[in-house]
Amino acid sequence: MTDKDKLLAKLASENARLATENTSLREQNKTLEQKLNAALDGTGLCLWEQHIPSGNLTMFNMEWGSLLGYSIDELAAHIDSWKGNLHPEDRDWVIANFDDHINGRTDSYDVTHRMLHKDGSISWVSDRGRIVEYDADGEPLRIMGTHVDITKEKRYELELSKLAHCDPLTGLLNRQALIKAFNTSYQSHGSGALMFIDLDDFKANNDRYGHKFGDSLLIKIAETLQQQILMTHVMARLGGDEFVMLYESSDKALLTSTADKILSVFSSPLIVENRSVTIGMSIGISLFTDQSFATVCEQADKAMYEVKRNGKNRYGFA
Repeated sequence: MTDKDKLLAKLASENARLATENTSLREQNKTLEQKLNAALDGTGLCLWEQHIPSGNLTMFNMEWGSLLGYSIDELAAHIDSWKGNLHPEDRDWVIANFDDHINGRTDSYDVTHRMLHKDGSISWVSDRGRIVEYDADGEPLRIMGTHVDITKEKRYELELSKLAHCDPLTGLLNRQALIKAFNTSYQSHGSGALMFIDLDDFKANNDRYGHKFGDSLLIKIAETLQQQILMTHVMARLGGDEFVMLYESSDKALLTSTADKILSVFSSPLIVENRSVTIGMSIGISLFTDQSFATVCEQADKAMYEVKRNGKNRYGFA
């Protein structure tokens, strides 16, 4: 065998070895991909990579766009299509956070934001990313990260927040939320007004027709107040048949007009569960300037009880 033949045999042997090693590596890579996909299935998490100069995106464990209901043919795997599906209210600050990392102003990209689904619904996502490769000139070349659908968790969080701050029956604010609104919004203005409303003879209707009817009546009253009384930004139910409204204005003429409107609206019968019911209201109004919620509420409550003692279904100022 000549030296040339020996060299060719050696190269053929080396080529066969490399081919076998390549096949083995492909099988290992396939197995790793299968394990990764199995681990990530059902988690709502996907791995992504962006080639920064071109803007092209690669998704490793699911098709691009699938989280938003799109096929690859409907939504190009590019950073521009990602930007186009960001929620309008989140778009600017999310892109600013991404650019801050690309431009070296932050160590990573980490935001929770909303995206628009193909069907018009809103998805909440948690996005994280970090530059993993730079070019010869030190410019960012690739960024890798994770994209997690947290819509269910976010909805649960929002529902818990709603339960913590809203009256479960009427959907109005509860006492805790009312106090917070008073302290953070209205007290800062230095003045305003609190209107305390107590229903007249609600217990009689509740006893006559039952608690279910009483609940339906409270819901109807809350809806009517929200629809008719536009001057206030904060409306709450303190419990039972007590409602409170907060106003930034302490204009007595304007408050008088509002109280007159409330009494006028409820002078007509309400139709609740196919029954016609007329409800009276006793209203106490307290003007305040830098006073505590407890003090203002007590003053309005006393004014309301004074109305009760003098014939009900009217209003009075503290």
